[in-house]
Amino acid sequence: QVQLVESGGGLVQAGGSLRLSCSASGGTFSSYHMGWFRQAPGKEREFVSVINTNGENTYYLQSVKGRFTISRDNGKNTVYLQMNSLKPEDTAVYYCAARRNGRADYDFWGQGTQVTVSS
Repeated sequence: QVQLVESGGGLVQAGGSLRLSCSASGGTFSSYHMGWFRQAPGKEREFVSVINTNGENTYYLQSVKGRFTISRDNGKNTVYLQMNSLKPEDTAVYYCAARRNGRADYDFWGQGTQVTVSS
């Protein structure tokens, strides 16, 4: 069982930056692909970004490309989401999730961290 804990959310003005962190425990972190998702009020949860087990491959939601960067430190069991040039539409609860290699679904989820971008 993997436990995921997000941190780093908060209130920021449009154009500002935040760095989210997700710390993992209870499993072999380096064997999981790690993803970030978000859910805005009244909307479905949506995929934001994913990074593979060794950090060499990443993928992003089109609307965050060039503004968000996902990275991981397997030595620290942590995945990051650097968010720059934030927009009000980025306001959401952000979740990290872990997916075993070869699986399509994410197996473990964090509790989420709130990101609010004011205009």
